[in-house]
Amino acid sequence: MNLSKRLYTTTAAKLPAVLEERVTAALGAMKSAGTFKTERIISSPQQASITVSTAQEPVLNFCANNYLGLSSHPTVISRARSYVSQWGSGLSSVRFICGTQTIHKDLETQITQFHHGQGVGDTILYASCFDANAGLFEALLDSSDAVISDSLNHASIIDGVRLCKAQRFRFRNGDLQDLDDQLTRARDCRVKLVATDGVFSMDGRIAPLREICDIVDRHPGALLFVDDAHATGFLGATGRGSPEYAGVMDRVHLVNSTLGKALGGAAGGYTTGHPLLVSLLRNTSRPYLFSNTLPPAVVGAAAAALDIVANEATREPLLGSLWANARVFRKRMEDAGFVLAGKDHAIIPVMLGDARLAAQMAEMMLARGIYVVGFSYPVVPKDKARIRVQISAAHTLDQVNHAVDSFIAVGRELKVI
Repeated sequence: MNLSKRLYTTTAAKLPAVLEERVTAALGAMKSAGTFKTERIISSPQQASITVSTAQEPVLNFCANNYLGLSSHPTVISRARSYVSQWGSGLSSVRFICGTQTIHKDLETQITQFHHGQGVGDTILYASCFDANAGLFEALLDSSDAVISDSLNHASIIDGVRLCKAQRFRFRNGDLQDLDDQLTRARDCRVKLVATDGVFSMDGRIAPLREICDIVDRHPGALLFVDDAHATGFLGATGRGSPEYAGVMDRVHLVNSTLGKALGGAAGGYTTGHPLLVSLLRNTSRPYLFSNTLPPAVVGAAAAALDIVANEATREPLLGSLWANARVFRKRMEDAGFVLAGKDHAIIPVMLGDARLAAQMAEMMLARGIYVVGFSYPVVPKDKARIRVQISAAHTLDQVNHAVDSFIAVGRELKVI
């Protein structure tokens, strides 16, 4: 019998009744509270104007991490195609077995030079920045050490910290005195790793890294780790991220970031920092040791994106457009009476409070051709629901103004303003 031609029909294994009841109740509670999340299906490339399955006409996308518009940049796409043609679709292996190609070492060198120039540094690639955060703390710290973590750090940092045996301390978001107090509490620990987002992604708030560095420097055995996923490539004078923005590029010990946002928008993450620490990660970081290496297409796209950002002639027009768009959006929205979070960033949250209101506003905005998403608990704290608007260099000023006009119309209809 030719099994390849046999038609199989089956269903998933039946759940235990107690689990089915609990999950059904949990999902029902989410729907009642307005926190149940549905995925809109995009039927076009990721860019400023997209098509979605639930809309008749193209809509303007104001919720992607595509800060520089490089997700569909022709140079990025061309490099990805050429890497697939030359290097294949994937490695079918992890790095230390047979998963390291020349292009992976070249990209790590490129990232190292981007962050450290001619200084001392090294870089290790991961499948995602989530993996980079998951693999960092367990590899570097043990029960004699401490992690002092900002209370609003990304979930991947929180999960990474959970995996390690270090003592845990938490300081209030951006509260420098509390950070100093927590470091003092941890004074008997051998290594004290301060962990913070460079930019807090739900708030558009940039961490006060210069002041944090000053505090870290006062405590023996302390060092600073920054997750710069929402800053790399576009924040700072030359796009080197929040350490450049704060003027402390030579004072941050470790940076984790992503290739899946401003740098091409595909996938992949990395840790960059002192070569000794990176060498230890190569030998002990579990997500690195047990995950397939980055596929060549992703490596090629990221390499092209980094070339664009590193070149002043191609970088400056993108940064100019991005920040001009962000200034116009923020000023017009504030003038209209909206409550906005954050400052000096392309993430501009529109604060609404109520989860149902955020979801309703997002749907009404989509009906007007503006793709935005309502964020509610557990992604953000309870009663802090919002629509997180993300500006891109790919947006035109006309598109930005159209988005603001739509917010004003919907905001008045819902009595938000």
